[in-house]
Amino acid sequence: MSAKKRILFIANEMSPYLELTEFSEVVNKLAIKANEGGFEVRCIMPRFGAINERRHRLHEVVRLSGINISIDNEDFPLQIKVASLPNARLQVYFLDNEDLFKRKSIFTDESETWFDDNGLRTVFFCKGALETVKKFGWPPDIIHCSGWMTGLIPMYLKTVYKKEPVFSHSKVIYTLGQTTFKEKLESDFIKKAQISTALKDKDFEPFKESNNLALMRIGATYADAITFGTDTPDKKLVDEFSKVKGKKTLPYNAESDLTDYLQLYGDLASK
Repeated sequence: MSAKKRILFIANEMSPYLELTEFSEVVNKLAIKANEGGFEVRCIMPRFGAINERRHRLHEVVRLSGINISIDNEDFPLQIKVASLPNARLQVYFLDNEDLFKRKSIFTDESETWFDDNGLRTVFFCKGALETVKKFGWPPDIIHCSGWMTGLIPMYLKTVYKKEPVFSHSKVIYTLGQTTFKEKLESDFIKKAQISTALKDKDFEPFKESNNLALMRIGATYADAITFGTDTPDKKLVDEFSKVKGKKTLPYNAESDLTDYLQLYGDLASK
């Protein structure tokens, strides 16, 4: 009997832990449906301070914690926690750092002011997620990224991490969601995002705006397949990514029972 194909979901948000947009519930349903459909599934998301550890029964995975994530010559300790998704036999891993994620609000403070380190938090999460998978020693066949905060992951997989054995057969899907913020990330975001000499300034030129649109564009540009997770995507993204030569695309369908996603996973995993 052939081994189960493995799917890793990496998301900003996932129901019931954090629900910022409607796609948080879709991620939940996709993980459960894929798990029940014969795939081996794991999920990774940030451990924002707004997530109640006691209610959701998070506990630290000591054997995985202790990694330092180096960004722009500064080290940030990575703490990894885990919970079992309610009503499903699959695990969700939460990436945490005392300085970056302990705060009780998500992307803005109590007065709705944009955090001036959201770019740093994004780089930490994206690099941390891939380092966590290396620590797992769990090679995913499919990596499904959703949410602007995962936008760097497809680029990192195709450049910095492309020779890592754990990712040698991984295909990456990026879901284009709704625009959720109008601010720009900090002015040195691109410098921080260059986590390796394999990445140059010119690689980031198409994404230099460092805004919500740019983060989703970078994810879709480097992904092997693109899906639309909202009926109100940015028109520029629709024009740019609805039909891309050599990439499978999945349009938004509010009536979908998600079997179209399972078909996409199966198609990509068999290549």
